[in-house]
Amino acid sequence: MKHSPIPFFAADILLPDFSRTDAESWAVVACDQFTSEPAYWEAADAMVGKKPSTLRMILPEVYLEKGDARIPHIHTSMTEHLKSVLCSHPDSMIYLERTQSDGRVRRGIIGMVDLECYDYQKGSASLIRATEGTVLERIPPRVAVRRGASLELPHVMLLIDDPERTVIEPLIRPCASRKAVYDFDLMQESGHVRGCFLTREEIEALQAALADLITPGAMQKRYADGSLAPLLFAVGDGNHSLASAKAYYEEIKASVGAEAAREHPARYALCEVVNLHDDALSFEPIYRVVFDCDPDALLADLQTYAASLRGNAPAQALLCVREAEDTVLPIPTPEQQLTVGTLQAFLDLYQKAHPSITVDYIHGEDSLRTLAARPNAIGFLFDGMRKDELFKTVLFDGALPRKTFSMGHAKDKRHYLECRRIL
Repeated sequence: MKHSPIPFFAADILLPDFSRTDAESWAVVACDQFTSEPAYWEAADAMVGKKPSTLRMILPEVYLEKGDARIPHIHTSMTEHLKSVLCSHPDSMIYLERTQSDGRVRRGIIGMVDLECYDYQKGSASLIRATEGTVLERIPPRVAVRRGASLELPHVMLLIDDPERTVIEPLIRPCASRKAVYDFDLMQESGHVRGCFLTREEIEALQAALADLITPGAMQKRYADGSLAPLLFAVGDGNHSLASAKAYYEEIKASVGAEAAREHPARYALCEVVNLHDDALSFEPIYRVVFDCDPDALLADLQTYAASLRGNAPAQALLCVREAEDTVLPIPTPEQQLTVGTLQAFLDLYQKAHPSITVDYIHGEDSLRTLAARPNAIGFLFDGMRKDELFKTVLFDGALPRKTFSMGHAKDKRHYLECRRIL
């Protein structure tokens, strides 16, 4: 393959013939959704029945404990789908429009990234970086699915920081009237998806626009520091799936040698690229609640911790929610760019010193207040991270604390559609 300094390429994309395949049954939501709701996956299974489906080629995490039994069937299904259903579209990129359950349209590009340019380790300066701390224990089960698999199915979403909308948005008009490669409603009221292939000229223009995002001048304009190691792609969804693809590729490299691995298909990973500034993309904060604690003692320790910080990040504040009252706790000179980062650093230390407490991660203020009203509990509300803070925070602080933000609702997450050979 001819490589460019931009690690995003056209791929040999595999898709079924949607004129002969039930598209709604084919596409299934990302495996890490509805992990506590087996009824969702049971309904999907009933809908799919014996029809061709990506459901048969993934391991929903709700069934992770049954992985050893399911993985051989997944690999067999991949082989069967390759023989009977999937058609190859060589050297392709796909522009897609995803109509979400709220009616808003999110736009993205399907292509492949070079895993040589991705590093999920803390302190990474690679062009592709994780946005949250990677929990290493979550990688082996995913590698087990990938190991020996003939195909990959992407649910990874990479974000670009393109406030002037120079990369994806110029494709809206030319693709509006172009023949679609797929165009259908997604199962279980998850919206609609439409995709079409890009021309060679459009692919080259897209790669050039991506390159323009990481010039020293562009970095200076967006982050006030043109000397920073450029960050092109930040992992928005599927952080652990991309980390597993990297881990599997490193296994192959260790086995066959670095030179042979250069041309191995597992060096690349299929993904969707989305502009952070897409109007349909929303960030929602994930709050914290602590159970089985002495709320007064915890709050006193938190006040002492906040007063001890001597950083130069903008001042922050926490709203501490207890059964009896709310308390505003100022953090005048924090060391972390985000309030959630300051809080999580404290909670990690506090939990080590008080292992009997439990920390939970909560969506929505009403839910947090209900839980924080329990005896021996305290909750924390704070301003969520703005979308335009993501890249700057990753550049200056590294990967975000786990469970910093949620990117949209479960039904609006990426669905498996495209496939690619990795073996």
